[in-house]
Amino acid sequence: MPDDSLLSVKRQTVRAKHAASLIVLRIVDQEPHMLMGMRGAKHRFMPNRLVFPGGRVDRADLIAPFATPLPEATERALRKKANEKLARALAAAAARELLEETGLSLGSPPHLGGMHYLARAVTPPGLPIRFNARFLVVEERHVSGELGGDGELDGLRFYGMTEALALELALPTRRVLERLQLWLAMPEADRHAQFETPVLLRDRGWIME
Repeated sequence: MPDDSLLSVKRQTVRAKHAASLIVLRIVDQEPHMLMGMRGAKHRFMPNRLVFPGGRVDRADLIAPFATPLPEATERALRKKANEKLARALAAAAARELLEETGLSLGSPPHLGGMHYLARAVTPPGLPIRFNARFLVVEERHVSGELGGDGELDGLRFYGMTEALALELALPTRRVLERLQLWLAMPEADRHAQFETPVLLRDRGWIME
């Protein structure tokens, strides 16, 4: 019979995989709207939850070409917890996942110059699937194409901030939206400058900054 304590230790040793999500932002009547969709019930991570397009970094993202580089402040923020190669791979993964899951594109190869860093969230230890996810923001004017994608996200559309926050969201998604509200309240010049990212949440094992 397996030793439960050993199984617990084994679960705690799961390393969080690097991942990136991209929030496509649309402003309507001064209210932010974010492109989001529902993960299906068969997903192992956050099933039946409203999420932003995104996913883990693939090997190909580490060498993916791009048409324009990240803004200096965005790359600086990403490199607080990553080396140069990984920082750019995170941006490449965000662009790739956006295209795969929504049909919207930043170009081929992608233009990364409109991406801005927002937050980082790490799944609690002890879970069988863990991610070290970065959340980036891009304004809708930087993307092209028609909504569609591979069907991974159901009900894909732009959700107003008021509508989204009234839903039963996963804790990290709610905190990211709250962070987005703070970011948008800053003077525009300050949004894209380097800023310290304080820890927003240490609750139920989640770490967000």
